[in-house]
Amino acid sequence: QVHLVESGGGSVQAGGSLRLSCVVSGSSINSYMVAWLRQTPGKEREGVAALFYGAGRTFYDDSAKGRFTISRDTAKSTVYLQLNSLKPDDTAMYYCVADFWSRVAVGAIFSHDFKYWGQGTQVTVSS
Repeated sequence: QVHLVESGGGSVQAGGSLRLSCVVSGSSINSYMVAWLRQTPGKEREGVAALFYGAGRTFYDDSAKGRFTISRDTAKSTVYLQLNSLKPDDTAMYYCVADFWSRVAVGAIFSHDFKYWGQGTQVTVSS
């Protein structure tokens, strides 16, 4: 069982930055993949970034490369998503999700049906 709590969303102008945090708790969290997904009403869910919590290996959706960075601080049991050079199209509810690492195919991370979800944190970017 894994529990995820996000924070750090807010409203910013285009070009601005935000850092989202996801506190990860539960048993055997080193055995999990943790990812950030985003959802906008009327649009399909999008993958953003992911990492193997134990090893720290990271993965990015093409839309996030160069602007977003996923990282973790194991001492704080927290996964971060640094959002830079934000655009209005980045406006969405951002969710922290997790699943046992062996259930996630590396080639299909962002289409995986993650088992554990946080409550989400809203990011709004104005032009």
